[in-house]
Amino acid sequence: MRSRGSSNRLPNSGGFGFHSRISALVLSMFATMATIYVAARMWQDAESRVYLIQQLHTTTALGNSAISVDNKLKVEACREQEHKLSALEMDLSAARQEGFVSKERPENDSTRSKKRLLAVIGIITTFGRKKNRDAIRKAWMGSGAALRKLEEKGIVVRFVIGRSANRRDSLDREIDNEHRQTDDFIVLNQVEAPEESSNKIKFFFVHAVESWDAEFYVKVNDDVYVNIDTLGATLSAHSDKPRVYMGCMKSGQVFSEPTHKWYEPDWWKFGDAKSYFRHASGEIYALSRALVQFISINRSILRIYAHDDVSTGSWFIGLDVKHVDERKFCCSPSSTGSICTAI
Repeated sequence: MRSRGSSNRLPNSGGFGFHSRISALVLSMFATMATIYVAARMWQDAESRVYLIQQLHTTTALGNSAISVDNKLKVEACREQEHKLSALEMDLSAARQEGFVSKERPENDSTRSKKRLLAVIGIITTFGRKKNRDAIRKAWMGSGAALRKLEEKGIVVRFVIGRSANRRDSLDREIDNEHRQTDDFIVLNQVEAPEESSNKIKFFFVHAVESWDAEFYVKVNDDVYVNIDTLGATLSAHSDKPRVYMGCMKSGQVFSEPTHKWYEPDWWKFGDAKSYFRHASGEIYALSRALVQFISINRSILRIYAHDDVSTGSWFIGLDVKHVDERKFCCSPSSTGSICTAI
């Protein structure tokens, strides 16, 4: 019985060992497969990360290139315009506080919505010239209702003057009083002085083009008699041209002697011949709208010379401008010898 029982236990013992070996083999296979799977996934993840990093570098490189060549220029231009706008807003705020802003602004807003004017004429005057201004009002400019009627015909005329270096002194008060009576001034936030004449003309054009929409902008001295009808017809004949610089064209000697009346501090820039380039004589000349807009946009970088007519002519060198030598704009002394007659 004991031997039979022993023989019966031997097979059971061998079966258990056989099953154990199978289980170990299966576990090993599963472990191997799991290891291979995990390694493969890790390899794929590594490849994906490398690819993404390469794409990121490529995209970043392209982005930097685009910004440096194109977008960066646009950004810089926008920043520059933003700075200019901020500066202008500060200047305007200061001018309002000091009372130097023209009272014509509401009128100008309505003017822009109307038909474009033919011309805005700025008569350049200074302190102590009231007799000249009164003579011009009586002779050809008009005043009051006559001045407004002229505007209805498409021509705006204003005297142009700056401010005294001693703000709100008797000189400023005299102009303010005259302006209240006549309402025909453009008072610039610019010091009124002979050495500032070129800047005065520049800022007249800036003010005029920002205030009125016109085909032409005309600069006239306060000792010039103008036939308005003839001037209007002359300007209208050239209104189909986009960039017109019209005047009595001339050249002349550049004087390098400091004691000379027409001394030019920058005489050496005009070459050994010491001769000015061709430009319109300063008594009267006209600029088309596109040229005055150019002056307004580039006001901060336009070079000025000792004489305003030379300065204006210099701004158009290198531009595609039609120079019109209009002999009607050439002045000749009158019988009194004090007033130049043009047109």
